[in-house]
Amino acid sequence: MPVMRSTLIALSRNRALRGFCEHSRVGTRLSSRFVAGMELEDALRVADAVNRQGMAVTLDSLGESVTSEMEAHLAADVYHKLLDAISARKLKANISVKLTQMGLQLSRDLAESIALNLTRHAQAVGSFVRIDMEESRLTQTTLDIVRRVHALPALRGSIGVVIQAYLYRSQADIEQLLADGIRVRLCKGAYNEPHDVAFPQKAQVDANYVLLARMLLESPIYHALATHDEHMIAAAKSLAELKRISRDRFEFQMLYGVRRDLQSALVSEGYNVRVYVPFGPDWYPYFMRRLAERPANLVFLARNFFRS
Repeated sequence: MPVMRSTLIALSRNRALRGFCEHSRVGTRLSSRFVAGMELEDALRVADAVNRQGMAVTLDSLGESVTSEMEAHLAADVYHKLLDAISARKLKANISVKLTQMGLQLSRDLAESIALNLTRHAQAVGSFVRIDMEESRLTQTTLDIVRRVHALPALRGSIGVVIQAYLYRSQADIEQLLADGIRVRLCKGAYNEPHDVAFPQKAQVDANYVLLARMLLESPIYHALATHDEHMIAAAKSLAELKRISRDRFEFQMLYGVRRDLQSALVSEGYNVRVYVPFGPDWYPYFMRRLAERPANLVFLARNFFRS
């Protein structure tokens, strides 16, 4: 499995394969399991359907590193349109944003300015911005930007961030974020990190995930536990019951197209569930990382592709 994971992550950076997949009918067909569609309206239609199933949504306009300031502003415009549509259609939804898509690798100031404007817009319409976490070399910069935006009195509570349990540094990061009152989405991590930065074994990542989940659940802030791992979910449930933490104090988050049965089961048990709904033509890196997280998805896709 580690070899398969590393191979899939390496393929996620292959420009030639990405170009072929994103512009082929076969590629688009395969991606539809995990990607809501190519257009903004596709995402909004899926968001409405998910809301009707009793779950909230976070919307992600797919894309990562941009090559110009114009591209960064165009990517941000999609999110501004999403925020307006969420408000106009009264969707139970917020947005998830990658700072590299907002120009972080071009200019830290550019990415921070765009994140600030998006957070102001979200606050004005009663929504929320979640800054996604990317590779570990960007972790500190991402956290610095989120903390500075959140420190503005008018924007407290309108921006949050993602922490990846496989990084050694994550416990210290969560301690700081809790001190600042910042909402966290906890996930395991989907990038191929070196062993001097991240836990190399799944059991180690799982143990750290449970430790960090405990820290989040015991805080008074509303946090999100992003996982499809039933062992992690069971651990969170047990802790919440032991500590008498109300089910409306936190939420589970899951990816669009992954473990729909588990999503429905959690809703029926009275837990808050939010589905991460990605969309857009730049879907290939995201799609490959989903396969890397759970290579069994390859078998699932193959079976369904040849059945249809």
